[in-house]
Amino acid sequence: MQIKIPRSLLPSDGRFGSGPAKVRPEALAHLMTRSEVMGTSHRQAPVRDLVREIQEGLAGLYSLPEGYEVALGNGGSSAFWDLAVFSLVQDRAAHGVFGEFTRKFATASASAPFLSKPRIFETAPGGVAVPEACDVDTYCWAQNETSTGAAAPVIRVGDGLVLVDATSAAGGINADISATDAYYFAPQKNFSSDGGLWFAFLSPAAIERTAAIKNSGRWIPAFLDLSSAITNSRQHQTVNTPAIATLLLMADQIRWMEDLGGMESVAARCETSTSTVYRWADERDWATPFVRLPEDRSPVVATIDLDERMDAKLISSVLRENGIVDVDPYRALNRNQLRIGCYAAVDPGDVEALMACIDHVVERMAH
Repeated sequence: MQIKIPRSLLPSDGRFGSGPAKVRPEALAHLMTRSEVMGTSHRQAPVRDLVREIQEGLAGLYSLPEGYEVALGNGGSSAFWDLAVFSLVQDRAAHGVFGEFTRKFATASASAPFLSKPRIFETAPGGVAVPEACDVDTYCWAQNETSTGAAAPVIRVGDGLVLVDATSAAGGINADISATDAYYFAPQKNFSSDGGLWFAFLSPAAIERTAAIKNSGRWIPAFLDLSSAITNSRQHQTVNTPAIATLLLMADQIRWMEDLGGMESVAARCETSTSTVYRWADERDWATPFVRLPEDRSPVVATIDLDERMDAKLISSVLRENGIVDVDPYRALNRNQLRIGCYAAVDPGDVEALMACIDHVVERMAH
C-alpha cells in the first residue's frame, strides 16, 4: 500500500527498534575522532583506559554499593546465561518466566546436566513473574522482558544469589543494585552500542560463589569461566578480543547520560516516551496496551495490541517505506501488535511524531 507521510509529520530519526536500538549520530561521529584506537591491542593502555572509563562510568551511574565490581566479557547476555549456569548456580536455580528471554535462561539452567531441575515460576506473556523464596541457591528473572514490554521489580528474594537480566533495562530504568548479586546486560539497547559484550555488576557474594564453584572442580569451558572474566576485568580487559568500536560507542553514551543528569534524568526521559505511547493507545478504541496492569508496563519498551480492523504488519510496512523502522512485535508472540523501543537515545519528541504518523497511516488505510 502506497501511503506517503508528510515530511512535517515525520520524526527526526525513524529508528524505534527494541534491539539493537538507535545509535546517536553524535556517537558515530565520535568514532572518527578515536580512529587511532581502532585496530590496536586490547591489552595495551589505550583500550584498557577505555574499559576503565566505562567501568567507572557505570559504577557512577548506578551508585554501586561498596564491594561490587563491574565485570565484562564477550558474547552478550545470552553468553552470560551460560556463564551463570557454570559459575553462579551451585545446585538449583529458580526462574521467573514471563517472555521469550526469561524462558531462554530457564532452558539453559534446565539443560545443565550437573544441576538439579530448576524451579519455574511462570505467567503468560504480558504479565510478570518473580520467583518466590524456595529451596534453591540462585534466583533469576529479567527486570524488563524485551519480548513483551513487561517490567518486573528488582528485589531481594530468599537466601540465595539474585541474578537480574537487565539487558533492555540498564541505562533506562533505575534499580537498587544492592538487591542483586549479578545485574547483567548487553550494550545494544539503552547504551546505544553494538552487541557482543556483556557487563555485570557483581556483589561480593557472587564473586565468592564464583570462586567456590571454580575450586570445587566443576568443569567449566574457558569461554564461560566467570572467574577468569573477573580476573581480566580487574585489569580492565576481556579474556578474548573485544570489539573496540562497541566500547567507544558505549563510553560516549555513558558520558552523554552523565551530561543529561545521570540515571534519574535518563529514566525520566524513557518514561516520558513510553507514557506518550500508552496514553495514545488509551485514547483509541482500536489500540490497547498489551501489558494489562499499568504497574507492569515497561518504561522502555511499549507493546500495543491492535484489533482486527487494523493490520499491524501493513502499518509497519508503510512506516518502513517512509523511513520509520523496527516497530514490529517480537516474532514468537505472533500478535497483531506494534512494539516501540523508547530507549535513552530515542528523542521523546520523535515518539510523539511516531504516534502522529501511525494515525496518519491508519486514517488512510480506512479509506
